[in-house]
Amino acid sequence: MVRKDVFQLQLINVTNEEELSEAFRIRKAVFVEEQKVPLEDEFDQHDALARHVLVIWENQSVATGRLRVISDIAKLERICVLADWRQKGLGRVIVRGLEAIAEKEGLKKFKLHAQTHAIGFYNTLGYEASSPEFMEDGIPHVVMLKNPD
Repeated sequence: MVRKDVFQLQLINVTNEEELSEAFRIRKAVFVEEQKVPLEDEFDQHDALARHVLVIWENQSVATGRLRVISDIAKLERICVLADWRQKGLGRVIVRGLEAIAEKEGLKKFKLHAQTHAIGFYNTLGYEASSPEFMEDGIPHVVMLKNPD
C-alpha cells in the first residue's frame, strides 16, 4: 500500500543552467510579478558568483534562495516560495540549507534583509533585527543577524 501523506522534498545546490533558470523563474514569479519589484533590480551582478539552492517538491521547483559571502558573514538573499507552496515549511528548509552551506565553509555569522512581514519567521530561526526599518524596492525591510559576535 502506498501512503498518500508522504511527499518528496529535495533541497539541491544549483549546479547547471537549467536549475538556475528554475530558480530565476521562481524569483521572477514571487518578486517581480507578485511583489512588483522591477525586473532590473531583481537580477544583478551577484547572481553569477552567488550559491543558489532550489527546493523540489514532488518533482516541481517551488522555492529558492541564494548565498553570498561578504567578509566573514554569510548573507542569505532572494529567499522565496511560490504562493501555492507557502505555509509548508519550505522557507525554513531554504534558510537551514543556506546556513549549512555557509557552515561547511567555516562561516558562523549570518545576515539577511527581511521584509518586515517576515520578521517573526526569521526570529524563529534565531535571527534578530539589527536595524531600523528601511525601504528596498518599495518594500519595508530590516537587517537581521544571527550569531553576530
